[in-house]
Amino acid sequence: MSEFLYMDGFALWVWSSFGLTAFIMTLAALLIRRRHRQMLQHVRRYHAAGGSR
Repeated sequence: MSEFLYMDGFALWVWSSFGLTAFIMTLAALLIRRRHRQMLQHVRRYHAAGGSR
């Protein structure tokens, strides 16, 4: 198991790459979700103000 985690000396690069990728993907998902909620809120306000065509 320790050989797998060590990865022939490349562990720092490999695991930091995995960690950074996971962080960026999580951040992207959260930002997309936030933007989606903002757009829904905007559409609701628009329709509540009588802005429908």
